[in-house]
Amino acid sequence: MSYVPDNTNLREFTLRAVLLGLAMTVVLGSANLYLGLRAGMTIAATYPAAVIGMAILRLMRGSLLEENIARTIGSIGESVAAGAVFTIPAFVLSGVWPVFDVAHGYWKSVALMAVGGTLGILFVTLLRRVMVEDPELPFPESVAASEIHKAGQQGSKAAKILFANMGLGAAVYFLGAIDVFAASRDFLVRVGKLGTSMLKLSQAPGAPAVPAGAMTTFSAPAISPAYLGVGYIIGPRLGALNFAGGVLAWGLLVPLLAFFLGPQMAPNVTTAAGWADVAGAIWFNIVRPIAVGGMLVGASYTLFKMRKSLGVGMKRAVADLKKSAAAHQATERTQRDLSSKVVFGGLAVVFVCMIALYLYFAGVLAGAVVAAVFMIVLGFFFAAVSGNLVGMIGSSNNPVSGLTLCTLLVAALLMIALGLRGNAGIAAVLGVAAVVCVSSAVAGEMLQDLKAGHILGGTPAKMQVGDLLGIAISSMALFFPLMWLNRAYGFGSPQLSAPQAGLMASLAQGIIGGNMAWPLVVVGILMGFALIMVEVKSPMLFSVGMYLPLETTFAIFVGGLFRWMTDRLRDRRDFNDAQKARIENAGVLTASGLIAGEALCGLLVAGFRAAEKTQGHKILPDATWPGTGWLSIVVLIALALLMVRLPLRNAGRPDEPAPPTAIM
Repeated sequence: MSYVPDNTNLREFTLRAVLLGLAMTVVLGSANLYLGLRAGMTIAATYPAAVIGMAILRLMRGSLLEENIARTIGSIGESVAAGAVFTIPAFVLSGVWPVFDVAHGYWKSVALMAVGGTLGILFVTLLRRVMVEDPELPFPESVAASEIHKAGQQGSKAAKILFANMGLGAAVYFLGAIDVFAASRDFLVRVGKLGTSMLKLSQAPGAPAVPAGAMTTFSAPAISPAYLGVGYIIGPRLGALNFAGGVLAWGLLVPLLAFFLGPQMAPNVTTAAGWADVAGAIWFNIVRPIAVGGMLVGASYTLFKMRKSLGVGMKRAVADLKKSAAAHQATERTQRDLSSKVVFGGLAVVFVCMIALYLYFAGVLAGAVVAAVFMIVLGFFFAAVSGNLVGMIGSSNNPVSGLTLCTLLVAALLMIALGLRGNAGIAAVLGVAAVVCVSSAVAGEMLQDLKAGHILGGTPAKMQVGDLLGIAISSMALFFPLMWLNRAYGFGSPQLSAPQAGLMASLAQGIIGGNMAWPLVVVGILMGFALIMVEVKSPMLFSVGMYLPLETTFAIFVGGLFRWMTDRLRDRRDFNDAQKARIENAGVLTASGLIAGEALCGLLVAGFRAAEKTQGHKILPDATWPGTGWLSIVVLIALALLMVRLPLRNAGRPDEPAPPTAIM
């Protein structure tokens, strides 16, 4: 039974709800683009979209169903961003798109996002009824989101926490960007003698000697509200695992390789700054390919662990399609989907668009048709699998990058069989991967919102139309933050590591173009197997930590420590379950606000940095002064106090009812 009965005529698909949802889909999608490129992960937008939409519409005396529409449209941009950030930068990193601007990249990027997103919506429309009514799928995040809407009296307080921390996150990031305080700091660590010396490999007479001795770098945690927020949300265990990868990279591999290779790579370098450059080159050219091998094993292992769920999802995909024919004949408002004619007609149009898209990339009609057929079949199954996984574990844990990796590998083998090589083959492979990645991410997010709407009493057809609008707007808008970030810093740089896109680019280049450091990747693969054998919880997260700059993983780890301190203080006090749930909600809202605030301000700063490069002069002020280092410590302590004390202060009274728990 839905919360709003079927025969109730509340305002639902209104102009204000749609416009609010479209604004949120662009804002939250842009924030996740920034976070995905910087930290290698995205955060589900369902909860922030629910809180923001509820707070604003309550001021306008909006209905519950209007809030449902705004949240549905507002959260879909995050899934488009998740699919795009894992694949579109790979075109640039692989050299297929040497120029990434409006003239050379806009319509290609829009087409990939729009085709993939539309495909995901249409596939989920076919499967919606049987999946949202499946009693074996608990949909944890959908239940939490629906309970947030029901508990509307808490909306204003939650919104205040979220918006206040968005402002704080933006302010802290901006002050760091103009050097009011040092947002990051590297320290030189001595490894042997500065300069060159000779190391004997054996004490035996006449034993050979090799040049040895160098310097490496160690980074303090970045003073980043977004990184700290990510660490808070994923918790201390996963934050520590991510940081462990960075420690292995910068604390073992880089110093070890610098000790032996440094004097040979740069025999005339004797300054500390010179050795720091050598250490950075070793990390970029040797350690990161090893991390790619580890990520390959990590993604495969994630899918292997989910093999039963994947198998169930594949079986249900076929069974659900057979059962879904009756769903489109329903007359009840809460069971009414888009008509079958619209869905299958839309799939036919998308199929033709895919052929045209892949013909543009590959230049061969046979390859374009094969790629389109392959994408339709695999896209359908992966959309169903993604929906089932979201129903079981939530969209935050959906292994979209692992599904995309499988798609890329199979597509690469198909392109080789068809004789496609070089940039055309790489472009076709990445194009298939991009569409499947966006489709799978959108399918999972859409099904999650449809389940929340099913609980609340929303009209599925109106939610589906709203998400199609959200796909169209976000696809056209999200290219610009991607372009600004790339122009300001460059994909693959320390500021925009883009680990998943780097993995996709490396594999496509290696398989199709033959341009890959396979010995180093094999080392990483063996390392990945070793991590599995010692029972590391997430080899993928560990390898991503190796791929990211140390200041990033260190900051995420520190954010995890803040979560650990909050939990310890919470457990020491005599809080009941309702109070603990309020602390959980306030903590997630605080972290989400800090993430969104930095992300949005980061996009603004990136736009100024890109303009500075174009115009050749500084636009943003430079406020560097002697106290930047000490002020950094003060800012970090202030953020720690905020992230620990604010949730505890929102525990409320023991007799208050328990709020819905935020699941991110």
